[in-house]
Amino acid sequence: MAERYDNQLSYGANNLVVALSATEVAKVFRGDTRSDIGSEAEKLKVANGINELLVHFIRLDYDDEKDWDMLILERLYPLDFRSLEISIRELFLDVFEDELRTLHQAGFVHRDIRRPSDQTGERYDNVFLTDRGLRLIDAGISALKEQVGDKLFGKYREVEERGMAEFRAYFLSR
Repeated sequence: MAERYDNQLSYGANNLVVALSATEVAKVFRGDTRSDIGSEAEKLKVANGINELLVHFIRLDYDDEKDWDMLILERLYPLDFRSLEISIRELFLDVFEDELRTLHQAGFVHRDIRRPSDQTGERYDNVFLTDRGLRLIDAGISALKEQVGDKLFGKYREVEERGMAEFRAYFLSR
């Protein structure tokens, strides 16, 4: 079993997430990680400027005691979607899809609605149902059209749209 940390919430494919307070979490970057903390922060800032779909970026920080770089984000409290009537889930999905399309039109693609099949965890770990609707977390592999160009962005967008259709079926079928 991997080492556990005080206030640990989760451990993803590359990063530990710890609770800092009732309103903030830290995505921890230790040593050599596959994602770049500055790049993820910039992509979150872009997405947060477009709409409310992605978790809000708060700041970058450093923990001297633990020697950790930290991406500080709003703390989300996920709800179990199975407690909601399907008609309400459909409304949440409609808003989610509209917000995702708005991000795409503005040149942002999340790229991680569905976890790759070779990674452990739930298929849709990066989609949280909150009291404010469906939200996305983890922008580590997100892409900005201005950085990757039209061709790659179009490919990423197609994959995400297929993933969204699969998520819709999953979210409504349980």
